Amino acid sequence: MSNLYKKIDTVIGGRPWTFIYRDLWHKYEILMQAQWFWTAILVLWFIGVSIPVMAMLKFWAIYTLGYIMGHFFWGTPYKENQQGN
Repeated sequence: MSNLYKKIDTVIGGRPWTFIYRDLWHKYEILMQAQWFWTAILVLWFIGVSIPVMAMLKFWAIYTLGYIMGHFFWGTPYKENQQGN
C-alpha cells in the first residue's frame, strides 16, 4: 500500500496529497470554503432535499460576509495604530 501512495505522490507533484491540500487551504482559503459549501449542497440535492436557488445564494452571501468579517475582527489580535508590513 505504501508503494501505491508513493506512486500517486509522484503523479500529483512529488508530495503527499495532504500537503498539497494544506497548501491550497492557506493560499486559496475562500475557494476551499466554497468547496465545502457546494459539496454540502450537492449531497443534499442527491438525497432529495429541495433548496430554492435564491435561498441558497442568500445563504452563500451571508456566509461569505461572515467569513470576511471573521478575518477582519477575529483573525489577529487588535493592536492600536498597527502599521502594515
